[in-house]
Amino acid sequence: MSNLVTFAGAGLPAVSSLSQSLRKLEAAAGPSGMVILKMDKTGHWVFGADQTEVQDGSQWAINPFSFVHGYIAWGDGEVLGEKMASVSDPLPELDAAPPGAKKGWETQVGMSLKCISGEDAGMEARFTTTSVGGKRGVQELAVAIAVQVEKDQSTPVPIITLGKEHYQHKSYGRIFTPTFGVKAWVSLTTDEPAAAPVAEAAVEAPARRRRVVA
Repeated sequence: MSNLVTFAGAGLPAVSSLSQSLRKLEAAAGPSGMVILKMDKTGHWVFGADQTEVQDGSQWAINPFSFVHGYIAWGDGEVLGEKMASVSDPLPELDAAPPGAKKGWETQVGMSLKCISGEDAGMEARFTTTSVGGKRGVQELAVAIAVQVEKDQSTPVPIITLGKEHYQHKSYGRIFTPTFGVKAWVSLTTDEPAAAPVAEAAVEAPARRRRVVA
């Protein structure tokens, strides 16, 4: 397979600066033209306004320079305020939460990624999360990239699959949390990578559906 990958936007920082910045997420509790990627309450990965399901077995390249941390304020199903910064910068300063923010300012982390296989190959997406499980998944991925960069700066880009875990909450029932399974490490360059080899069963995906999420 090719071990090269390109992300939109020029002027990416030196790979040598990644490790220290990414490790900030270990202790921590989008660009235009990108779709919003999320896991819904039923454990399905979906994207865009139509809540299209992500194709099972598809692989994604994580932009290692895209990790952000900050805060978001939610009202009744809408974002009332958001303050985000690169993990290479301090957390944004906070003022009073916007009126109507149900939980005030909530800690949020996120990253950008690009699909490299399947029906959505070439699509770039932004993933952000405020949940404990979601933040833990992003933090673990960030630390994995930091470890990789400390070992080999030439391949800082993880190729991952989007997975899920769940646990049983005594009040809310089954709660799903995201996982990011690293399949390979590739370079930042002008060429596109091939998808990493996966087990045959993982690519036998059912027809995708448009989901209506309450």
